[in-house]
Amino acid sequence: MVLNKKLGFIVVSVSIITLLDGVEGWKMFHRGRGRGGMLGSPKAEPNITVPPAEWFVQLLDHFNPTVPRTWEQRYFTNASFYVPGGPVFLMIGGEGAADPTWMVTAQWIEYAKRYNALCFMLEHRYYGASHPTRDLSARNLIYLSSEQALADLAYFIEAMTVKYEVPDGTKWIAFGGSYSGALAAWLRAKYPHLIHGAVSASAPLLAKADFREYYRIVEDDLAISNGSCVSAIRDATQELTMLLKDPLGHKTVNEIFKLCDSIDVLEKNDVSNLYESLAGNFAGVAQYNGDNRQFEGGTFNLTLDEVCDIMVNESLGTPVKRYSLVNGKILERYNKKCLDYKYDKLITDLGQADWHCEAAESGGRQWMYQTCTEFGFYQTSSLTAEVFGDQFPLTFFTQQCSDIFGP
Repeated sequence: MVLNKKLGFIVVSVSIITLLDGVEGWKMFHRGRGRGGMLGSPKAEPNITVPPAEWFVQLLDHFNPTVPRTWEQRYFTNASFYVPGGPVFLMIGGEGAADPTWMVTAQWIEYAKRYNALCFMLEHRYYGASHPTRDLSARNLIYLSSEQALADLAYFIEAMTVKYEVPDGTKWIAFGGSYSGALAAWLRAKYPHLIHGAVSASAPLLAKADFREYYRIVEDDLAISNGSCVSAIRDATQELTMLLKDPLGHKTVNEIFKLCDSIDVLEKNDVSNLYESLAGNFAGVAQYNGDNRQFEGGTFNLTLDEVCDIMVNESLGTPVKRYSLVNGKILERYNKKCLDYKYDKLITDLGQADWHCEAAESGGRQWMYQTCTEFGFYQTSSLTAEVFGDQFPLTFFTQQCSDIFGP
């Protein structure tokens, strides 16, 4: 797959939201997405009623008039605060199912109450219940792109303006976080005649393939929590490398990290996947540290202080033993008995194209496609001196793209 160039904005955050629990070949944290799916929705008051789903007839391809096909895109409306003359707020769906809970709670709803806004949330094409094509085969995924998603939003705005008789001059404000935050910013830039402003939170606006800065920020976060945490993880990574060089050490690795399958160091992609999985344990905690919402599928939250307390506690054993204890905590969080790190399983799971497979229902296959074709965002670690080692360079990720979607 070939990366397309995106708009040249600066990166304002390294946060990239969300894979669904139960797909055995997946890691707990993959491409910036928690294994449990998206962060849990904001908590609503008991017995509060959420708006029903509505369906909008959307164009399949906005840029090719020879493809006149349409499909139904899901959206939600909250007009309870609206007074004609007030603004219109548009929450942009990201790389997961749209949750109507967002239509009745969270900070943007407080703004809507204050400013008498009409509120919409449009689900992103190919995610949740918004299915433009009969399956997710590579030939059907060609209509999945940020450019098509932006055009979806523009077409939706024009249609809702007519449907709700929105007065001329009404200000539309886009909201989004992480990927959808980037969409909000791009929407304002590309369609300024439709969007007056955008609230873009934690948005990665500059697409790059080798996103090595990601783990450097994770390292900084770990150091802030405990100055000795980073060196303990680095020592653990080096100790793991030494164990994998010794046949006797393989058994130790299998046991302490609770691997579902015995490690075979001749399978380089398996080794890379193991290293990235273990690094992802810390990335997932760092990315959502202190957030009071659990990942979907997670049974409890973990913080940087908790994982660093384990890593610096020498009474718990060697650095690699402590590293494995953190892994055990992550497994416990998702009610998993073992760590499934096999590369072939990852490829098989994400290679499924049916809408009802778990890789599709969580958005994992779709987001993989988007990273492969236009974003990158590959969170690499390719230098021996780096805290998580040198075992998952850029080529490890681009190989996944070829293995899943073809060259």
